[in-house]
Amino acid sequence: MMRYMNEIQGRNQTEVTEFILLGLSDNSDLQIVLFGLFLLIYMATMVGNLGMIVLIKIDCCLHTPMYYFLSSLSFVDASYSSVTPKMLVNLVAENKAISFNGCAAQFYFFGSFLGTECFLLAMMAYDRYAAIWNPLLYSVLMSGKICFLLVATSFLAGFGNAAIHTAMTFRLSFCGSNRINHFYCDTPPLLKLSCSDTLIGGIVIMAFSSFNVISCVMIVLIPYLCILIAILRMPSLEGSHKAFSTCASHLMAVTVFFGTILFMYLRPTSSYSMEQDKIVSFIQ
Repeated sequence: MMRYMNEIQGRNQTEVTEFILLGLSDNSDLQIVLFGLFLLIYMATMVGNLGMIVLIKIDCCLHTPMYYFLSSLSFVDASYSSVTPKMLVNLVAENKAISFNGCAAQFYFFGSFLGTECFLLAMMAYDRYAAIWNPLLYSVLMSGKICFLLVATSFLAGFGNAAIHTAMTFRLSFCGSNRINHFYCDTPPLLKLSCSDTLIGGIVIMAFSSFNVISCVMIVLIPYLCILIAILRMPSLEGSHKAFSTCASHLMAVTVFFGTILFMYLRPTSSYSMEQDKIVSFIQ
C-alpha cells in the first residue's frame, strides 16, 4: 500500500524539464584553474586526433589496415570528447542547466561514440591477430572492403546500442531533484535522480551494458590468446619481440579503456561514488 501511495505521489509531482550539472567543484577559484587545465587537455586531444587523421590521409605509406583503424579510432576519440565544451562552459557560467532533450542528446551521442570505440578496439584485435598469425594472407584477410565493413559494423553497433540504452534510461520518470552530480549526463547519476522504480530498469540497463562490454572483451581476448600462442611458437627471440611490440600499444589502450568502463558501470551499486567516477572519466 505504501509503495502504491508513493507511486501516486510521484505522478503528481512536476516532471523535470531541465537538469543542473553540478560539475567538478563549487569553489570558484578552483573552477578557473580547472577551466584552463581542461581547455588545454581538450585542445591537445583535438589537435592530436585530427592531426593523426590528416597525417594518415596524406601519407600513402600509412594507407594500411592498421592505420585505417587508427584513423577511425582518432575520429571517435575526437567525437566523444564533445562533452568537454559543455563542461568548460559550466566551469565559468552561472547557469549550469541543460535541457531534458539536451541531456538525452548528450547521453546518446556520448554513448554512441563510446560504444563504437569499444567495438573498434575489438576489431583492431582481430587485425593484429591476422597480421601475426597468418602474415602471408594478411592483405587478403584485411582487404579494404573487409576493413570498411568492420569499421561500419562498429559504428552501427555503437549507435544502435546507444539508442536502446538512451530509450531505456529516458523512459524513466524524473520528477524530484534535477541536480546531476557529474559534469555530463551519465547512467548512474540519472538512475539516482529517477522517481520511478529503478530496480528492474536499472538491472535491465546494467545487464544490457554488461553484455555489450563483456562481448567486446571476449572478442579482444580470443585473438590475443591466439597471438600469445603464435608468439610462444616463434623460434626467433627477435621475431617474438617484434610481434609483441606490434600489439603492445593496442593492448595498453584496451586495458585502460575497458578497465575504466568496468570500474564505472559494472561494479556493485552500493559501491558507487560519483567523485571517483568523475576522476575516472578523465582517464577514459
